[in-house]
Amino acid sequence: MIKITLPDGSVKEFEKNTTPMDVAKSISEGLARNVISASFNGTKVETVTPLTTDGSLILYTWNDDEGKQAFWHSTSHIMAQALEELYPGVKLTIGPSIDNGFYYDVDLGDQTISEKDFPAIEAKMLEIARGKHDYKMRSVSKAEALDFYKKQHNAFKVELIENLEDGTITFCDHDTFTDLCRGGHIPNTGIVKAVKLLSVAGAYWRGDENNPQLTRIYGISFPKQKELKEYLELLEEAKKRDHRKLGKELELFTFSSKVGQGLPLWLPKGAALRERLENFLKKAQKKAGYEQVVSPHIGQKELYVTSGHYAKYGEDSFQPIHTPKEDEEFLLKPMNCPHHCEIYNSRPWSYKELPKRYAEFGTVYRYEQSGELHGLTRVRGFTQDDAHIFCTPDQLDDEFKKVIDLVLYVFGSLGFENFTAQVSLRDPENPDKYIGSDENWVKAENAILSAAKEKGLNYVVETGEAAFYGPKLDFMVKDALGRSWQLGTIQVDYNLPERFDLSYKGSDDKLHRPVMIHRAPFGSMERFVAILLEHTAGNFPLWLMPEQAIILSISEKYEKYAEKVLNLLENNEIRALVDNRNETIGKKIRDAEMKKIPYMLIVGEQEEKDGTISVRKHGEGDIGTITINEFSDLINSEINRTLKKF
Repeated sequence: MIKITLPDGSVKEFEKNTTPMDVAKSISEGLARNVISASFNGTKVETVTPLTTDGSLILYTWNDDEGKQAFWHSTSHIMAQALEELYPGVKLTIGPSIDNGFYYDVDLGDQTISEKDFPAIEAKMLEIARGKHDYKMRSVSKAEALDFYKKQHNAFKVELIENLEDGTITFCDHDTFTDLCRGGHIPNTGIVKAVKLLSVAGAYWRGDENNPQLTRIYGISFPKQKELKEYLELLEEAKKRDHRKLGKELELFTFSSKVGQGLPLWLPKGAALRERLENFLKKAQKKAGYEQVVSPHIGQKELYVTSGHYAKYGEDSFQPIHTPKEDEEFLLKPMNCPHHCEIYNSRPWSYKELPKRYAEFGTVYRYEQSGELHGLTRVRGFTQDDAHIFCTPDQLDDEFKKVIDLVLYVFGSLGFENFTAQVSLRDPENPDKYIGSDENWVKAENAILSAAKEKGLNYVVETGEAAFYGPKLDFMVKDALGRSWQLGTIQVDYNLPERFDLSYKGSDDKLHRPVMIHRAPFGSMERFVAILLEHTAGNFPLWLMPEQAIILSISEKYEKYAEKVLNLLENNEIRALVDNRNETIGKKIRDAEMKKIPYMLIVGEQEEKDGTISVRKHGEGDIGTITINEFSDLINSEINRTLKKF
């Protein structure tokens, strides 16, 4: 007999070689009908994998993220089989699941695939799925695996197998199809009821520009046709909310091939938006005791060698800049933290003067491959709302919790209410990925876990997601479409203070090492604006809107009154403009709606006579005729409801 521990802590005994599906049946027939994947002692297993030792078992359904990953990975096998049948000679490489669906990278040789070919591939996939073929895992020797793919002349799979250890290699079979695979599948193909191929793109083998270019086909699948329909509707809404489309329509930012890929240019309205976001955070930071600093856009290479960034991110940095006459090497700044360490190091400190909180909206530069660039979410130059807190070990807990409060204030003021905190710890199996002593890592990880618990955060723990210099608390925010984004981050760092030899004089008159907290509630200004655009569909909170109101005169006879209204609004610090074009009032209203201006103030003969304005609200219509003072009160009341006090 073996003992199986379930997620609720209960322990059940089963005969040796029982399977996860057998365990599900012992709980309920309903669960057994819905279980599609499992993990045993933290390792993915099939629902028919024999369990031979005591251990912890988790059963997954479609409603679990892990269940979806198994479902989508299994569908990538179905797509690969369909491609082999429809495109003879195709060479398969890798086909993983991703956050929403799956892809497979293939070498088509002289053949091509475009979106017009998708219906035929989808039909073949559904034909295969309806066969209800079981997914079966089997171990193979390294020699057998190499022989299988050499006969297919598939150098990609051969390369993968050559890097694997004999005794660890497995194949997955279903129907007439075989693929090199670690495992993690649904019971059979029949569970897949709906498929949709989404796009086709080029991708380099193993992401290296020096390797052959492959064809990458993206798709998604569902256990019900209804769910696919809902997903496609969501995709259509996402297209409408695409920040690249909205950014152009709202005249916020642009890109220029002459300036360079991944380097955004902020237009006047976008620059004003950024400035309001910066001022919003600067005001809160000032109340929280932060001091603004400014550091240069470049630094000597040695600075980043000292910090460890060059060793870890050197390949992702722009090439060193050499001065014309002196033997010096500079890099475009990839991080702000080494500069802030040197600011701290510019003078001696006493424990009585700590904590020191340095904040900067610092622009940094990192090289991203052109194929990975995407609007404002993936760029080569971006501005971080960076701050670094230097404190004593005794101050760490309190300072960390204060940063959590600041992040929650930012989210609340901008309408991000659905989020999960992620405690990112180091991977104990890969110590070479990190710098610093085990002792410091344990202290840092415990500090984050303690603060997350004390603040009552809804958090998950992710092993292996820490920064190379320390663990972190990331905030995973869900937008209006249910998509998850990583925004704010807080990190505890015992290592950079050591590498930069930072110190303060303690009460014992001896030198001690400060602890460093890295934090960025926005993350990067570019990515934050992109996510905010898509979350709000361009309908920003009123306090952030480029124009809060537009004054629409019925005819040119009332332009002077429109200007008077504008002056009165500006005196009340309300951002407004006048539309005095020679257009119908209906056309002016439609254009204002398209520009997502929150309030339209219509003025004509009656309004001029009474000293009033007729007010329309974006997306809602007429809300009545009121005085300018009443409108000012309305605006201020709405702003106070959304812009919380810190």
